[in-house]
Amino acid sequence: MTVHLLPSTPATVRWGDLPVAGDRPVLEVDPGDVVVVDTVSHEGILEDQGRDPLAFFTARGVEAAAVLPDAVEIARTVAHNPAVQGPHVVTGPVRVRGARPGDVLSVTVEDLELRADYGVVSNRHGRGALPAEFPLAGADVVSVLARVETDPVTGERHGWLPAGPHTDARVRFPLRPFLGLVGVGTPGPEHLHSVPPGLHGGNLDVSVLGAGSTLHLPVQVDGALFHCGDPHYAQGDGEVALTAFEAPLRARVRLDLVPADAVRVRDALWGETPELLVPIGLDADLDEALRRAVRTAIALLVDLGMDPAHALAYLSAAGDFAVSQVVDRVSGVHGLIRKADLAELTGRGGVPGD
Repeated sequence: MTVHLLPSTPATVRWGDLPVAGDRPVLEVDPGDVVVVDTVSHEGILEDQGRDPLAFFTARGVEAAAVLPDAVEIARTVAHNPAVQGPHVVTGPVRVRGARPGDVLSVTVEDLELRADYGVVSNRHGRGALPAEFPLAGADVVSVLARVETDPVTGERHGWLPAGPHTDARVRFPLRPFLGLVGVGTPGPEHLHSVPPGLHGGNLDVSVLGAGSTLHLPVQVDGALFHCGDPHYAQGDGEVALTAFEAPLRARVRLDLVPADAVRVRDALWGETPELLVPIGLDADLDEALRRAVRTAIALLVDLGMDPAHALAYLSAAGDFAVSQVVDRVSGVHGLIRKADLAELTGRGGVPGD
């Protein structure tokens, strides 16, 4: 196992679209290798924020020395057209040697380290869960600076943001860092817009997939072409404003390969944590996204030995399904299935494919 460092530079990122077969990899690794990625958030560098992160953040009280140089350089030099491209700064692609279509790339997040003590939550352009109502007063974009604070007694970190533009009152909330965008390359030839997620993964925004989690992605092209971005410090399920607490992370991820003949649940998106199985459903229609998440959940349980009807009954009694997000053109729903409930099925804590 080798550990590779992958910075986000103009040479290693795409801005607003996703890798396809034939794109030059910025790194090649073996299955089982670890990649440490310094991700960059798009918030604070976008055109409607001035495309100048130094000016944007210092105007909101962030010290100039705390503005990340890689964000400044990307904003200054990387081509981006917001009319046809998404907002996300996507680092990669990483070629995984030996990966072939039909395999599954299992992306395990070993650690997430905050690269800053600030970030942004934005509502813009009539988007979000209430597009006809927000932003208020005809504003084009509202970007609220959120900060990280450390409790001097416990050492615990939390997030906070102001209760309004002209008050010292604040709201405080737990930090739950995760990568909103994790994916594999697609056949092309066109590069996909970075906003809608799909079977390739991408902008899934599943908040429970933080440190210690694994996301299982069906490989679509030779080499897998792993990529990631859209780092978050916290996100409520639904992500109703449009963005959540967007801020840069150093992500340590391990890239494992499941060969096609060992894949037991096919053409499905799902993740897991040490405690949970996390089936994922995607569709432009939220109801259909829920149905797809339930179908994947049933497939996982059937793989563990359950009868389909009994799997559905169990999910109705004990499974939870949450709205991942409703703001990415394609809505997402994820399930939460406790592995401890399944111990008698597997003797391994309920992990399919072990």
